[in-house]
Amino acid sequence: MVQLFGKHYLRSPNTSDIANLLKVGEDRGFPGMLGSLDCMHWAWKNCPRARAEQYSGRSGSPTLIHEAVASYDLRIWHAYFGLPGSNNDINVLHSSNLFSNLTQGIAPPACYTIPGKEYDTGYYVADGIYPKWSTLVQTISPPQGPKKQHFAMM
Repeated sequence: MVQLFGKHYLRSPNTSDIANLLKVGEDRGFPGMLGSLDCMHWAWKNCPRARAEQYSGRSGSPTLIHEAVASYDLRIWHAYFGLPGSNNDINVLHSSNLFSNLTQGIAPPACYTIPGKEYDTGYYVADGIYPKWSTLVQTISPPQGPKKQHFAMM
């Protein structure tokens, strides 16, 4: 899969991709957004019985964990697969190449302006489990008022 699709799909966005992501994000009301980030736990129904306990997470059944960043067109810019158990969204985040680069100041250039302030690093939309980093914008839960409800819906 990586040999067939990696060069086009499973790669970091290039300058042209970033420009397109920023344009689409701005058109949708999210200037600077590079994609959405989330982790999910996949049930591993064919896990060997001898390993089932080792691969059991909070659900009590064997799972594998997957972290991904996807853009508006569902292109996956980043993917990380890990074992369950002690791996939760935060632990996966800390072992993710994408965020390892961001914490070291390595990020694709993404210049945009939000009324009165210029930025040079894009951000990812994530849920509330992630840390409050400048590169992560969390949804509002529960959204109170029309503006916040619109933001959460979008």
